[in-house]
Amino acid sequence: MASSQPVKPPVASQSQTQRTSQPGLKYPSNGKSIYNRALNRSQKQELSQASFAYLFGEMVSYAQKRVTGIQDLEKRLNIQGHPVGLKLLDLLLYREPPRTQTRPLHIIALLQFITTTLWRHLFSRPADALEKSSNPDTPEEYMISDNEPLVNQYISVPKEMNQLNCAAYVAGIIEGACDGAGFAARVTAHSVGKGEEGELWPGKTVFLVKFQPEVVEREAFLGR
Repeated sequence: MASSQPVKPPVASQSQTQRTSQPGLKYPSNGKSIYNRALNRSQKQELSQASFAYLFGEMVSYAQKRVTGIQDLEKRLNIQGHPVGLKLLDLLLYREPPRTQTRPLHIIALLQFITTTLWRHLFSRPADALEKSSNPDTPEEYMISDNEPLVNQYISVPKEMNQLNCAAYVAGIIEGACDGAGFAARVTAHSVGKGEEGELWPGKTVFLVKFQPEVVEREAFLGR
C-alpha cells in the first residue's frame, strides 16, 4: 500500500500576491493593462448606441442624486463632461498628422476643430452649425448647433423638468477642450424653443460658448 503524503498548497509568487492583494484594478495574467495599449488601437472602433444609452442613463441617474434643481443637475453633468474634453483634446491632437499636430492658436481654429474632428469622434458626424454672436456687445460669444443631440435621444424627461437639457454633458466636454487648449470659456446647453426651427428639429440644442475677457483681448492682439 502506497503511503499517503500531505500535499502542500501552491505558493504564489510575490508579484502575483501584490496583484491579487491590492483592491481596485485587476490586471491580466500578462501584467499589462489598458495603459499599455497604443493610442491609435481603438481609433476606428465604435460603441453601440444601446451600450451608450445605458451608460449615459446611469450617469444621469447618478448626477440626479442630491440635487437642488435643474440648474444643479445640469452643472453636475457639465462637471462630468469636463475631464473628457481635456483628455480628448490631447488624444485627437496626437492622432493628427505631424504637420498639423499643434494646438489651435485662434478661437475660430479651436471651434472648427471641436465642431469637426471632436464631433466626428464622438457622434460620427460634424456639428450642424457654428456661428458668432451678431451682437457687438458680446464679441466673446459663439454658438454651436446640434439638431439631434445623441445624448438626449434616450433620456425621458418628466413634465416637471421639461427645461432640463442633458446635453449639458456635451457642453462640459466642449468646455474641457477649450480650457485644455488655453481658451478659458463657459459653455452651456440651451434647447431651442417653439418656432420654425423647433418644429423642424424639436430636439435641437445650441451650445453657447462664452470665452473669458482675457481670451478675447489676446485674440484681438494677435489679430493686429
